[in-house]
Amino acid sequence: MQTDPPFPQEPPESDELRQAFALFSATSEKLAETYLELQAQVARLSAELAAANGELARHERLSALGEMAAKLAHQLRTPLAAALLYVGHLSRPQLADEDRLRFAAKAQARLKQLERLVADMLAFVKGAQGVRQRFPVHDMLAELMQVMEAQAATQGVHLMLDDRVGDLALTADRQALSGALTSLLENALQASQAGQTVRLVAHANAGPFVVFQVEDEGEGIAEEARSRLFDPFYTTRPEGSGLGLAIVKQTADAHGGWVEAESTPGAGSRFTLYIPQHPGPGA
Repeated sequence: MQTDPPFPQEPPESDELRQAFALFSATSEKLAETYLELQAQVARLSAELAAANGELARHERLSALGEMAAKLAHQLRTPLAAALLYVGHLSRPQLADEDRLRFAAKAQARLKQLERLVADMLAFVKGAQGVRQRFPVHDMLAELMQVMEAQAATQGVHLMLDDRVGDLALTADRQALSGALTSLLENALQASQAGQTVRLVAHANAGPFVVFQVEDEGEGIAEEARSRLFDPFYTTRPEGSGLGLAIVKQTADAHGGWVEAESTPGAGSRFTLYIPQHPGPGA
């Protein structure tokens, strides 16, 4: 008597696979939130253009919006396509356990990249909307060092804090400022080799400003790239969002300050962020 072949059994789910799909779900939600923010920006832009009633202004702003949309699509396409490819491999019933784990890890890595891209885009689109509060600068710097020390140790890079602010308190958007300094530190670590040093210096010797400097000993920044460092979506790294430094500048502008970049090829780079101690009206 002939019997039908048994159905292939579902492979057991690994922790890595469950984490990958959980991350995919969370990232999808953030992506949807980002698009809602973009839609709101488009609505505000349309209202602004209608009020301005100027064809030249309308053309320039719509061109900028079109360029932004194209760059958004380009930034999202690569990690999303890679993640979908790896997830597709996971559905193959004959896949060996070691290959399943390998593809799950690859999918998770690409989804984490996509999550970071979406987070950067959402922060850039939202702009400076945080709540200002008064906080000790030293406490923020200590938290930053705790967060970044693990990454620095993994790369074999020395991370140093030169805190000269004492008990100074600052009125600012703490989350935005901490995020800007985190971006500068991450860039410095990525530019560094094992055995090199990244320094975070903070002082209040520039009159009414608190000054934050992030210095590295990497290869420096090519001259042709320096003029575009703070442009949205401009990046020299394959997995960069191109929004990190743009958000740093956005944060500085929102607080009534500014950011400067210095770099010597072969001798490292230094980014300096100036934040007013007492922000004026509208800052």
